[in-house]
Parts: sequence; C-alpha cells; structure tokens
Amino acid sequence: MNPLPAPVAAHGNVSLQGEPAKLAGARLPRRLLLLGMSLLSLAALCIMSIHAWIAWKLAYPGIARLSVNPLEAKNLAYEEIVFPGFGGTAMSDGWWIPSGDSAKTVVLSHGYGANREELWVPMYDLAEILHRAGYNVLMFDYGYASEKFRHPATGGHREALQLLGAVDYARQRGSERIVVWGFSMGAGTALQAALRHHEAPIDAMILDSIFLPSKETLTYALENRGIDLPAKPSLSLVERFFTLISGTRLADLPVERALQTDYRFPIFLIHGTKDAKSPPMLAEHIASLQTHPASRLWIAENALHEMIFRMHKEEYLARTLSFLAEAGV
Repeated sequence: MNPLPAPVAAHGNVSLQGEPAKLAGARLPRRLLLLGMSLLSLAALCIMSIHAWIAWKLAYPGIARLSVNPLEAKNLAYEEIVFPGFGGTAMSDGWWIPSGDSAKTVVLSHGYGANREELWVPMYDLAEILHRAGYNVLMFDYGYASEKFRHPATGGHREALQLLGAVDYARQRGSERIVVWGFSMGAGTALQAALRHHEAPIDAMILDSIFLPSKETLTYALENRGIDLPAKPSLSLVERFFTLISGTRLADLPVERALQTDYRFPIFLIHGTKDAKSPPMLAEHIASLQTHPASRLWIAENALHEMIFRMHKEEYLARTLSFLAEAGV
C-alpha cells in the first residue's frame, strides 16, 4: 500500500480556515447600516403619510347629508336655487326662503365641517326667527359640503367667491339690504369676502365664533384638541400637502389683511370665553379696529365654540336683533 502524501502548506490565494468568520464580521456593520437606513425611511414615510392624511381630511372633511328642508323643519316655503360664485367661478346650490316682498336678506354662512343645516347652531330656528322678522333668508353649501358641486376646502379662498356669489344672487332677487351671518370658518370666510366689499356690497355682518386659518389659530385649535404637533415641521408639512390637494396655499390667503382692516359697514362679533377652537382675543382684536358706530363686540361667559346661541338663546337673539335694528338693516 502506498503511503498518503504529506500535507502541503497553503500558498497564494488559497483561503484559510478562519477567513469566512472575518468576512462575516466585516459585513455586519454594513447590514446594520442598511437596516437603520430602512427603518429611518419607513419612519419618514409614516410621518409624511400622517401629515398627508391630515391635509386630505382638512380639504375633504366628512359632511353629513342634508336631513330635511325648511318646509319640513319649520313649514317655511322655499326655492331650490343654483348660482355661480363671484366672477363666474364654481357653482353653488342652496335654498331661498322669501319673506313676502321684503327687500332685506340674511345670507347664512355655515361653519367648516358642516353643511347649510349646521351641526351646532340650530340654523332652522334662526331662519324661522329671521323670516318672522321680515328677512328673506339664503342658505347654501360651500363646495366642501355640497352634494352637487363638490370641491376641496380652500381655507376661504374659493369659499369667499361663493359667498360673494350668494350676495350677488340676493341683489338680483331685489334685495336692497344684505346681512351676512357667519359661523366659525364661515365667519372667517365672510371677513375675507368683505375685503372685496366694493365688488359685491354687504351692508352688515354678524360673526359668531370667528375662525381664520392663521398659523396661530391653527396651533391654538390643535393644542386644545390634545394634538401636540410642533409648528415646525408639522404645520409646514400639512400646509404643503394641503396645497397639493386643494390647489390653494394658506400663505396666500388674505388673513393678515382681514385682521388689520377697518370695514366700512357695521360688524357684530360674538365669541365665547371657553372657545377651544378659536381664541377670544381674535374677535377682540378685530373689534378694536372697527370705527363704525354700530359695530359691537360680545364675549359670552363660559360659552363654547358655535354654542352661544344654544347656551344663551334669549340674550343672543336680543343682542343680534338689536344690532340689526341699530345698523339699519
């Protein structure tokens, strides 16, 4: 039997027994780096998705369908109406509730997250009271609340044109005196629309729980809802996504102009001390700039956002109807 050959020493590129362990050890930091980058990317995607979802919900809030109508709710005769926004922009639909041959009309400007029926303000009760007081009433839906002419919310940009379209419609129906009565975002929209007062004259405004989409007001609303998002970058991210979805930059809204204007017609500002969505100081600031002798301010004690009518009904009606009489509308 031939003996086995003696072992030969390894030379050249032949791998040694411990080399695979060394290579595996070298790959481990790279794998950890890739894993860390993947987790960071996933976290960034989640953050972006959350802010995009918030922006989408702001542009397309969930709105309940109309439940009844003025005839069913209060036995008020009405007409189904359709009219263009000011300058021939997007169409709007609503109800015209005539009061005989009256030449006075109140246009009701509903709040964000609701339609012309509102959720917190008993709008049909208000329409009935105004009708009995000799006012025609125009109720309509902003685009984000419309079942027929749906479009995203724009923070007051397109909505102001819709409101001016409603004012113009009332003029065409023979109205000589027009009051805009707005709630929350509908009140803020009214103030933005009033900057174009010379194009569609308004004779007086009642602004209940006014909300304007400034960064300060948005931060205040988020904080009071327990959403502790940092202003940077959260609000900036939401604003960017909102622009992509709605086609409107919040920074382009005339909010600062609206906050610094002395309007030519009387304005009655109503706000609650316990408003968690819009600070009372907002109404106080706007009121402080008004020089029309009939303009006034009422800060209702312990009242919540848009709940002043329900919480102080008798005083609310006494003050508002007194204002309309003093303002000559």
